[in-house]
Amino acid sequence: MHAMMPLLETTDFPSIRRGKLDTLQINLGYKCNQACFHCHVNAGPNRTEAMDADTIQLVLEYIAKNNITTLDITGGAPELNPDFRHLVTEAVRLNTKVMDRCNLTVLEEPGQEDTAAFLAEHRVEIVASLPCYLEDNVDSQRGDGVFQASLRALQKLNKLGYGTPDSDLMLNLVYNPVGPYLPPSQTQLEEDYKRELKARYDIQFNNLFTITNMPIARFGSTLVSKGQFAEYMQLLKQAYRPDNLAGVMCRSLISIDYRGYVYDCDFNQMLNMPVSGDKPVHLRELLKRNLQGAPIAIADHCYGCTAGQGSSCGGALD
Repeated sequence: MHAMMPLLETTDFPSIRRGKLDTLQINLGYKCNQACFHCHVNAGPNRTEAMDADTIQLVLEYIAKNNITTLDITGGAPELNPDFRHLVTEAVRLNTKVMDRCNLTVLEEPGQEDTAAFLAEHRVEIVASLPCYLEDNVDSQRGDGVFQASLRALQKLNKLGYGTPDSDLMLNLVYNPVGPYLPPSQTQLEEDYKRELKARYDIQFNNLFTITNMPIARFGSTLVSKGQFAEYMQLLKQAYRPDNLAGVMCRSLISIDYRGYVYDCDFNQMLNMPVSGDKPVHLRELLKRNLQGAPIAIADHCYGCTAGQGSSCGGALD
């Protein structure tokens, strides 16, 4: 694995500052039942890092004190953390919208058979990875059998009401390109996904989010190995659109790693770029601190969020 920060830290990306915080994105750990090519956290079945119960309690305290409106839960496969259900239950009790970034296939793992029903009971919004509606493309990126397992999970979620017209249970899908190029039009691709998944498998969902692959971690290292890193960075920079700066997720979100340390976004977390400078900041320190107006840590990978139609955890920016 190549070290990416030395290739990214010298940057001409414009400085930006934080707005009002409304979203807390937390990484419950790097353990995952998949090991995807594009994964920017290098998650996989052999990872053991996991947020402990004390840190989860601190997250809940921070939510309550700061009136956080959205809790965005990521991993790895966050459902594999033993305290996942406690976190969801307590966050819902605090009237916080909860989002679960689910890889779908985890719903078939041993001990997860009732996870879909749990999510539905607590009205959790699901953001589910599905890089294509074609089997060969998905399996080539994520492993043999992943596509069919994903379909079974989506059909199960539809039966619970997720993604259907007469339900408020939100089911959103996520598309990442399989190579070093920008995502196509989110609007057009969503139409294609909805048409093909409905016609082929009778599957429905609410929204499709297109997310640009960041030149970091596993994907970035692969670009370096193939001699494609400089070309990909040139693509991102040539497609830079300054109007996307207003909507980048780091203005209204902070990212918390499994140990409780704070970053401006999930990508900065993987590059070990702490919020507000070089010194690591723990969530407990923010209980008495307001980040609004603080500068955001930047490097060359930030061009990934501002290229073309823009990219965030909620998909395209325009």
